[in-house]
Amino acid sequence: MARTTKATASTPRTAPERLGVRKTYKLYVGGKFPRSESGRTYEVTDTKGRFLANVAQGSRKDAREAVVAARAAQAKWAGATAYNRGQVLYRVAEMLEGRREQFVAEVVAGEGLTARQAELAVSEAIDRWVWYAGWTDKVAQVAGSANPVAGPYFNLSSPEPTGVVVCLAPQRSSLLGLVSTIVPPLVTGNAVIVVASEQRPIPAVTLSEVLATSDVPGGVVNVLTGFTKELAPPLASHLDVNALDLAGAVGAEGVVWGELEAAAADSVKRVLRPAVGRRGDDAEPDWTEAPRPQRILAFTETKTVWHPKGV
Repeated sequence: MARTTKATASTPRTAPERLGVRKTYKLYVGGKFPRSESGRTYEVTDTKGRFLANVAQGSRKDAREAVVAARAAQAKWAGATAYNRGQVLYRVAEMLEGRREQFVAEVVAGEGLTARQAELAVSEAIDRWVWYAGWTDKVAQVAGSANPVAGPYFNLSSPEPTGVVVCLAPQRSSLLGLVSTIVPPLVTGNAVIVVASEQRPIPAVTLSEVLATSDVPGGVVNVLTGFTKELAPPLASHLDVNALDLAGAVGAEGVVWGELEAAAADSVKRVLRPAVGRRGDDAEPDWTEAPRPQRILAFTETKTVWHPKGV
């Protein structure tokens, strides 16, 4: 007769085999996570061709909705005090630090870096976010001026946000390059629409999840995933977009940044041309180089005020 034994607390428990939960990421528009109106998605793989996730494939209509959301949010964000914007942006850096391990894993998978290289890239991205956050209440002192005039007047110039800025995120640097393009326009009070890297969009999607739970108002940052050649042209020609950062046009399939610049000229947009690397037009710049405030000033307008002096 067979004897049965009862399991005891010391008996090792083996985890049952299970299927992984395959993710389907959505867009981030107006502080919400909608699906693309087209219903389309595409697969994102790692550098070895292994499946990572399904990502929403944004459309022209999604791009227009992002512009509407950005325009609605921009005035309030610009109206906040510079000190408050700095606090809000610094809080995002704290949340990025809390998700460090997740970002490291995503950079390893997307860019093919070693764990050590990815840790360094994530650290640089967080540090860069902090660096730009510190400029919110300093940029007016650096870029503003009191101008000498021939008359009994004070003449003061100060930088102001240009409005809605479209940023084409770098195709290769999925986090450090992404941060380097998103944060500078936010410093002075612009609202941003980001077209994420086509093949490496997951850090951008994770960043949108961070922003959704931060103090950044909905609509101030909008993240679109999909194909740059489909999303960039309607955004470049949109009449309610004020500026365009073409960093991600380098290396994007089917995209000629000069054509986007020409489309932007029809509505007199500010355009920041891509700073290509030393190897030529198909190479991104070295995003590890020290940041400069010029990237902030590229998305500002100068307001000059005249005020009579007292007797």
